[in-house]
Amino acid sequence: MKCQREKFQLQRKYAYLNCAYMSPLMKKVEKAGLKGMKLKRKPFHIGPEVFFEETDTVRHLFSKLIDNIDDNRVVVIPAASYGLANVAHNLPFKDGEILLADEQFPSNVYPWTSLVERGFEIKAISAPKSETRGEDWNSEILNAIGEKTRVVAIGQVHWSDGTLFNLELIREKLDEVGGLLIIDGTQSIGAMPFSVKKIRPDAVICAGYKWLMGPYSIGLAYYGPVFDGGSPIEHNWINRVKSDDFAGLVKYQDDFRDKALRYEVGEHSNFILIPMVHQALKQILKWTPTNIQEYCKALTDEPINELRQLGYQIETEAWRGHHIFGARLPENVDADELRKLFAKHRVSVSTRGDAIRIAPHVYNDEMDMRKLLKAMKEPILAQKN
Repeated sequence: MKCQREKFQLQRKYAYLNCAYMSPLMKKVEKAGLKGMKLKRKPFHIGPEVFFEETDTVRHLFSKLIDNIDDNRVVVIPAASYGLANVAHNLPFKDGEILLADEQFPSNVYPWTSLVERGFEIKAISAPKSETRGEDWNSEILNAIGEKTRVVAIGQVHWSDGTLFNLELIREKLDEVGGLLIIDGTQSIGAMPFSVKKIRPDAVICAGYKWLMGPYSIGLAYYGPVFDGGSPIEHNWINRVKSDDFAGLVKYQDDFRDKALRYEVGEHSNFILIPMVHQALKQILKWTPTNIQEYCKALTDEPINELRQLGYQIETEAWRGHHIFGARLPENVDADELRKLFAKHRVSVSTRGDAIRIAPHVYNDEMDMRKLLKAMKEPILAQKN
C-alpha cells in the first residue's frame, strides 16, 4: 500500500502521529457529513425508510470488519461508555470477580466499579516491570482467571501503549469457568484484524472517532447471545418491534426488535453522522486492517530500532500493535522537555501513563517519522554535546 495522504486535508508542516487520540476526517467522510446537513434543509425528502436503510448498511459493513455473520448483533451507540453500560447493566451474575488490565481507559473501568455495590469485586492486573513485559502481563492475566471470575473486560491492545492481549487464550480460559469476555475495541478495530468467529467475545464495544475514522459522538457495538433478553439502559421508540410503521407508533409495543437491536441508542438514524460512518467503513474495508498493519510496520520498523538504540523502551513486536506503540523514556530525558520539543517540531503524539504513545496511520510517511525522530533525539544529542 502507498501513502494515502491525498485522501485527507492534513497540512504538510504537521506530523500527525496521533490517530489513537482521534483520526482526521477523510475528505469523503467530511463530504458525507455536509451532504447530511443539507438533507435536513429539506425534511420532505426524509421518509420513514431513511430512518433504517443506511443504519442497516453501517451494521453490515461493521459486521464484515469484525467477521460477524449476523448484522442484528451490531448496534449504533453514542460512545463506548454507553455500550459498556448496557453490558454492566445486564450481567447474568449476582456477584463475582471482574478482571481488568490495569490503567485501562476510564470508560472501560467506571461501568465495572459501579457494580461493587451489587457484590462484585474489581481486580486490576498491573503490567510487570520486566524485560518481557507484554508476554508476562498476558501470563498474569491468564493466571488470574479462576472460579470466581465472571468477566474479563479488556482491549485487544492497551490504549496507552499498544500492548497486545491474546484474546483467544483469554477466551479459552474463560470457557473453563463460565466467564464473559467483554472487549473494548476502540484502539484496534479498523486498524487491526479482528474476528468474532475466532475470539468468540460476548460483547465488543467500539468508539467511532479513532481507528474507525468516523466523527465524534458515534460508535458501534456487537452483543452476543448472552445479552439477547436484556433490558437496555435507554427505552426509545425506534428499538421496539414495528417501529418502522410510523402510522402505528401510538400502538405501544412491549417487545424489542431482534437480538442486539434493543441496545441501540435513540435517534440512531442520525442523518449526518451515519453517512460519515458509512463512508469511513467502506474505505477501511477497501484498505483492510491487515494492509494497514503492514503499512504501519514498514513505516515504523527502522524508527523503532533507532529509538531503542537511543535508550527508549518499546515493547517487542510480538506483543504490540504496529499502529499504536508506547516509548518509555530513558532516565536522562525529561518528559516536560520532550513535550516542548514535540510542539517545536510540530509533532502530534500523546503522553499516556509513563509512555509516549505513537499512533501512525496510512496518511503518514517517512517525512513524518523523521520529524518524530528529530524531536526525540534532540534531548539526548544535547547532553552528548
